[in-house]
Amino acid sequence: MADIVRFSVSLEDDLLERFDRYCKEQQYATRSEAVRQLIRKELTEQAWESQSEDAAGTLTLVYDHHRPQLAERLTALQHDHTDLIISTLHAHLAHDLCLEVIVLRGPADRLQKIASQLRGMKGIYKGELVMASAAGRA
Repeated sequence: MADIVRFSVSLEDDLLERFDRYCKEQQYATRSEAVRQLIRKELTEQAWESQSEDAAGTLTLVYDHHRPQLAERLTALQHDHTDLIISTLHAHLAHDLCLEVIVLRGPADRLQKIASQLRGMKGIYKGELVMASAAGRA
């Protein structure tokens, strides 16, 4: 086992309260164990995503439908990447709020790049990419 190194983390009160609730709900023995698991998870996902050749994923976007030219820019970028985009689902959440789920497949680095471009557009409130191996490995 590797040596344990202690370090401190500064958090806002409300964030610490939420983290403590998370630790309790997930039944972590200590805050340290929860932090270790979260760090391992993120580092593992980052390493896998950057090295995977054949990945599949979904990009979920929530956006302001009335933002000038946003819908057109989203569609144009998707049409520029038809080799990566398999399908899209569009849902109306409210008069000016839409949800779009884009199904992607291709090299992980390219999926991440198009996801960044799409979720970085003005008027996008939330954008989340979830990826998995298209070859069946985790």
